[in-house]
Amino acid sequence: MAAQPYHQQFDSQETQLNKEPILLENYPVPLSPPLPLISKDIELNRAMSASSKSSLFTINKSDVLFEDEWLIAFNKPQGVYCETILASVPTLLLNNSTELGTQAKKMELHLANRLDRDTSGVILITKSHKVAAKLVKAFTDHKVRKTYIAFCVGQRPKWKKMTLKSGHGRSKFGAWRVYAAKDVGRKLPGGSSVKHMETLFEVLSINGEECTKEMSELNVVVEDKSLIEFDCEANKVEILVRAYPRSGRTHQIRLHCQYLGIPVRGDVKYEGVYEWNETVYDGHELHAESLTFDHPVTGSSVVIHAPLPSWANKGLALAL
Repeated sequence: MAAQPYHQQFDSQETQLNKEPILLENYPVPLSPPLPLISKDIELNRAMSASSKSSLFTINKSDVLFEDEWLIAFNKPQGVYCETILASVPTLLLNNSTELGTQAKKMELHLANRLDRDTSGVILITKSHKVAAKLVKAFTDHKVRKTYIAFCVGQRPKWKKMTLKSGHGRSKFGAWRVYAAKDVGRKLPGGSSVKHMETLFEVLSINGEECTKEMSELNVVVEDKSLIEFDCEANKVEILVRAYPRSGRTHQIRLHCQYLGIPVRGDVKYEGVYEWNETVYDGHELHAESLTFDHPVTGSSVVIHAPLPSWANKGLALAL
């Protein structure tokens, strides 16, 4: 058999080399950047620190924000895992240690919501399977209203309020990323799909000063990569924002803050500053401020507020 001409051999090799990219074109492309290299070691150290802190942590009665026959809510501190709070509840509820072994088995405790390891604020726990199922449905149907406070460092926003709509999903490397809104419903590597993600942001202060009324209100649908630059530290300002997530996606507020060029301070996973004004941050500054919902048993309106951490109180006080 005669050898192929050189140009045909080259064309054949190029086709083989390009076969995988051609196949991958069927998947949507994430619009937020991959995780920074610095985050790997920092996140590992933070996880180890949180494990040590969680092993010694016990919940106190003073941490209870709300309690009735069916529900109990706590103010979770930064750097403690949700599972630690859940594991501490039986000891708190049962005063008589002799009853702990028998009665703890009867408890049907469930986490109604979850917060990231370094996110503080309201965490809600149900006391029965039936109540848990009703609350899960309420969260799924977006009938639970949530507010968060975040301390961000980034580019000065030109808006007072912003509604941001995008896609949300995991890249082929397992990291949560922002996708274009038009990609919602499309399949991702691994079998999952892009979900809708929507957050309303309100700027509370910039560099400790109240925002001007002239600042605009925007409604943005994400279709392209963010054009915000993160490397110019001279232009960065401190921004305190309140976020109203209208969907319940993993790392939603952190991802959307990153996309807007105002990553949460200390959130190295999503380009937040690790060191700022000669202070090194052990975690990100995001706080689950409140939960509002109809009680799954009584039907009455329930509003649960968690006291603000010092960084949030300071930012709000300076703005007043």
